[in-house]
Amino acid sequence: MLMEIRLSGHSAYRTEYHLVWISKYRRRILNPGLRGYLRKLFPKILRSLPGCEIIEYNIQIDHIHMVMIISPKYKVSEVISRIKAQTASGLRKKFSWLSKVYWKENIVWSPGYFVSTIGLDEKAILKYVRWQNIQDLGQAKLELF
Repeated sequence: MLMEIRLSGHSAYRTEYHLVWISKYRRRILNPGLRGYLRKLFPKILRSLPGCEIIEYNIQIDHIHMVMIISPKYKVSEVISRIKAQTASGLRKKFSWLSKVYWKENIVWSPGYFVSTIGLDEKAILKYVRWQNIQDLGQAKLELF
């Protein structure tokens, strides 16, 4: 599926993005239970975003890396905002202990995010996202380029 051209009503596109967002205050909340729940939430959220697809993601203890195809009919900021809002709401409902970590309602994520477009270096970015946890632990030195 690498570098696939997509078609919509009046356009052809290949818009892939590397997204990263962090937990509020960089708290180390994304334990295995939350990770499993997020894996279930992502497909549900994407059902309301036709033309968007998650290619790869990696959930770390305090941040998430995601490679996504986002249809040009959406703003990147709109998609990331919806994902963050819906996951925060779902996590707060499912895991009541988060209210002890974050006292404000529906807060889980820091307000900002990182985004970059993926072009010819897609394989390197996918490799980076896939192996981020090993890299973070210092267990492997990856040559990405």
